[in-house]
Amino acid sequence: MEFTPLAIPDVVLITPKVFGDERGFFMETFQQQAFEKACGEVCFVQDNHSKSAKGVLRGLHYQTENTQGKLVRVVQGEVFDVAVDMRKESPTYGQWVGVLLSAENKQQLWVPAGFAHGFYVTSETAEFVYKCTDYYNPSAEVSVHWNDPDIGIEWPIAEDEQPALSEKDKAGVAFVDAPPF
Repeated sequence: MEFTPLAIPDVVLITPKVFGDERGFFMETFQQQAFEKACGEVCFVQDNHSKSAKGVLRGLHYQTENTQGKLVRVVQGEVFDVAVDMRKESPTYGQWVGVLLSAENKQQLWVPAGFAHGFYVTSETAEFVYKCTDYYNPSAEVSVHWNDPDIGIEWPIAEDEQPALSEKDKAGVAFVDAPPF
C-alpha cells in the first residue's frame, strides 16, 4: 500500500497494490501495522455501507462526541470525497481537501477525527464503504452546509444542478456556527 498525505497532511490517500490477471484481481484493503505506521494508532469499531444515486450529496458530517475517524472507499461507481478540518487549533482549520474515489482506482481516504466529511456521487450509482473509530451518535452529529462560502469547496457540480440532499443536510449549519472540534 502507498500512503500519500494530502494538502492537509493528516488526511491520507491510500493506494493499494492490485494484483490482477484474466481471472480478476486481489488487493489488501487494510493492514493494521502499515496503517498505524502511516496514519497512527486507531481501533475501528464499526463498518458502514451506503448506496446512492447520481447527484446525491451526503455531508458534511462530524460528531462532537464519539468523534469518528473514517477510512473510506468506493466499491462500485465513483464519488468526489471531501474532508474539512474542524479542529479550531489546527493551522488548516476551515480548509478542505477532495479526491475522486472509485471502484476503478480502488483508492481509500483516511479522514481522522476532527474533520467534517462528505461526498458527491458522480457516477450513475455508487456504493460507499467505510470503517469508523467510534460509534454513530446521532445526538452529537453536526451537518455543515455543503456549499458554505467560508469553506469554498469546489464540488464537481454543474452550476444549473442541485444535489440531492437529505432533510438533515438541508437544515445544516453554517461553518461559522458549527461547533469546532
